[in-house]
Amino acid sequence: MNLSLWQIDYFMPNLLEKAAKINLQDYKYTLEDDRIAKYPLAQRDHSKLLVHKNGHIKHDQFFNIRQHLPEKSTLFFNNTKVIPARIHFKKQTGASIEIFLLSPVSPTTEIAEAMLVKNKCTWHCMVGNRKRWKAGDLLERFFETSNGKIKVTASYSVYENNHIRFEWDNNSIPFVEIVELMGTTPLPPYLNRDATDEDKPRYQTVYSKNEGAVAAPTAGLHFTDSLIQNLKKEGFSDMYLTLHVGAGTFQPIKSENVLEHPMHCEQIQIDKSTIEYLAETQNPIIAVGTTSVRSLESAYWFGVSLINNTGKEFRISKLLPYEIDFQDLPTRSSSFQAVLNYMNNNSLDTLFGDTEIFIFPGYEFQVISGLITNFHQPESTLMLLIAALVGDGWKKIYEEALSKGYRFLSFGDSSLLIP
Repeated sequence: MNLSLWQIDYFMPNLLEKAAKINLQDYKYTLEDDRIAKYPLAQRDHSKLLVHKNGHIKHDQFFNIRQHLPEKSTLFFNNTKVIPARIHFKKQTGASIEIFLLSPVSPTTEIAEAMLVKNKCTWHCMVGNRKRWKAGDLLERFFETSNGKIKVTASYSVYENNHIRFEWDNNSIPFVEIVELMGTTPLPPYLNRDATDEDKPRYQTVYSKNEGAVAAPTAGLHFTDSLIQNLKKEGFSDMYLTLHVGAGTFQPIKSENVLEHPMHCEQIQIDKSTIEYLAETQNPIIAVGTTSVRSLESAYWFGVSLINNTGKEFRISKLLPYEIDFQDLPTRSSSFQAVLNYMNNNSLDTLFGDTEIFIFPGYEFQVISGLITNFHQPESTLMLLIAALVGDGWKKIYEEALSKGYRFLSFGDSSLLIP
């Protein structure tokens, strides 16, 4: 019987109470600046690979990852595409204003639709040098394109909320092309450097497809087209979903009680064929990156909500997995079958949703059998996710990586974690 840990207090203390007592200092390690990879390797799949399986650690190179994957594994990739979300304007006074796109506000909040909007749109943004850009000020930029000269303006829609209205005077060009014209690659802040032309293709997976992320799903940066094809030839399957990674992924935990940390909300889209596969397969599922984990586990909990009649919208709140009143949790297959039935009943070919799911030690993974991921910042939500998967073993993993000269964070080396 698969008993819910947070419902059966007879067996252990309430998980939320336990989580409230998590000491972030226990998830801290020393990360010197020179251990952070500031640039990618010349060849994507030549990074180091740390393999943690059944408590044992091995070292290899990423192009040999197929030797360490469970037989007949299915790899789940996040095919979001990073947009050049840092947009710069210059006022007539000479002041430089940086607008960092976060999420669409109107005429749609769906990222996939928002990228195709024409003429005007409004986004929630972060604004650099905001004190120099007052409410009512209009910013302008001009571009020469094959379609002629284009003027793009930016103004506050709601000043207090940093809602920025963009308008451009060419009705044939979608917003995604405007962003490509204006923006630069949104490198993580801990790289402490400006983006270069080479960052545009390298801070992007080779299988990226759906525009909308403002940070890359970096575990996938190690894959090449040839490596994916070779994995398929050797009996491994590849499946794709989309989670548009938000800037909140870099937000450190500042609350003494980790449950008070405001988890960022990210948009997910999963095709019906992928849900069908999840409902049928018994193969081990290996998530490529923490964003794929968040997507798969969130979709499972949506299925649980459907079975339990506690929700009809794919919106997973931060602590929903710990609050659902279920003593016998559905199997992976049963949960995804419920999602598939929901899609069939509503004539949906693609499932769209939002997730704030917070995975911390004590969480029971319902979908994945393992994870391919980079090495993360100390005291972060991603560090807690890793600890949830491998327990206190994360300390040995990170000590080994540091002692063996692994490169850390977005452009760094990789690991395969199989609990």
